Amino acid sequence: MTAEIQKIDDWRWKIPQSGAMLTDAVIFASENMIPHIISERAAEQLSNVASLPGIKGAALAMPDVHWGYGFPIGGVAAFDPAAGGVISPGGVGYDINCGVRLLRTNLKKDDVKIPPLIDEIFRYIPSGVGSTGKLTLKASEIKDVLEKGAAWAVRKGYGLKSDLEFSEENGCMEGADPDALSSRAVERGREQLGTLGAGNHFLEIQEVVDIYDEEAARAFGLFKNQITVMIHTGSRGLGYQVCDDYAKNFVSVSQHKYSIRLKDTQLAAVPAYSDEGKRYFSAMAAAANYAWANRQIITHWTREAFQNLLGVGIDIGLELVYDVAHNIAKYERHFGRLLLVHRKGATRAFGPESDEIPPVYRRKNLGQPVLLPGTMGTASYVLLGTSGTMEISFGSNPHGAGRVMSRSQILKKVRGEHVKERLASSGIYAVSESWKTLAEEAPEAYKDISEVVSVCEGAGLSRRVARMKPLGVIKG
Repeated sequence: MTAEIQKIDDWRWKIPQSGAMLTDAVIFASENMIPHIISERAAEQLSNVASLPGIKGAALAMPDVHWGYGFPIGGVAAFDPAAGGVISPGGVGYDINCGVRLLRTNLKKDDVKIPPLIDEIFRYIPSGVGSTGKLTLKASEIKDVLEKGAAWAVRKGYGLKSDLEFSEENGCMEGADPDALSSRAVERGREQLGTLGAGNHFLEIQEVVDIYDEEAARAFGLFKNQITVMIHTGSRGLGYQVCDDYAKNFVSVSQHKYSIRLKDTQLAAVPAYSDEGKRYFSAMAAAANYAWANRQIITHWTREAFQNLLGVGIDIGLELVYDVAHNIAKYERHFGRLLLVHRKGATRAFGPESDEIPPVYRRKNLGQPVLLPGTMGTASYVLLGTSGTMEISFGSNPHGAGRVMSRSQILKKVRGEHVKERLASSGIYAVSESWKTLAEEAPEAYKDISEVVSVCEGAGLSRRVARMKPLGVIKG
């Protein structure tokens, strides 16, 4: 570490500017969280981020922060392109536009039998490491997906036009260029559209168990004992390949062409307005669009599975509450300047004054829904972005609970079969393509989601709307 961590208040901690740092680093966390953040060197990674050219404001860490590739996961950093600000693949991550969407139903818990419903959805949606989908696209179709995102899926009959209104960027990010992707990236994307993948990706059937803000809950269509569906996945092998291609290339380019001194080569970055920076942004945007199309197709097949099992005469609902990315870099206006905000394992959380959230929410003077998944054994939350969020975190929030044990560490402690049994004893039906994935994602590998939420509210990052508990889980 370049400096001691200083306590600002009960919810914020500062690493003062020193050495190569160009600004302070600020961590949103409880006192209980700080020792682990320091011990696994996530705080050190954040101070390294603060040394990148053109950074504006502090380098930020959300309460789910943990060690990542270059940037810590849960990191937020804004750069001013007009002042030499950079773009960094490590600041976005390998799973570009990994994100979460929440579907609400008209059903209550007693209206459904969870095991057969989970089994039916599992049959519809391919999952697991390297899984390929029911779709194999031609090269021309992949180009359309990369340019149009979720709109391509809706046009092909996978979902509703209204789904687009309730997606960040309406499910399509401008500036995408399919030609900025390698042939390997495109090839990896041809057969993976409509797949869940593995790792921490999931599809959950949940029950709303607590409502904290009645007005916001009504606006989002949420009520107590309601069945909801949460989907968490991203751009699959295509997005991974985009990051890998550019991260490797940028190590040499950043140091030799642009003379950027890197505290860590995983922080490789180039000026955002350089030819290389623009090309990476275009490739990243294309991968983000692929991810929105992926979640849209999974949504459609989820609806089909519900309908197939419950029958056509039932008004199921399954309308989209919101879809939001948590691995992305975006141009946004903050404090009167156009900044390139990197959110890696962090989600957008705009306040009610933003014209980038659905009009129906904005008309009710509500901020953006913030989707905060826990673990397959604990609750997930819907939070609400506020005006204060824009002031203190560039409109950002955490993206989940955040790991406290790596996958290799947790595999030494638990077996997937035992995790499934433990979940079943708590009334949670879980299925997966592998026991290994269930073990890797054991609840104890993650922070306490309620503590993360307490930090969010205490620090003014967001406020609670609803809490959902898992009833059935699909893991890759």
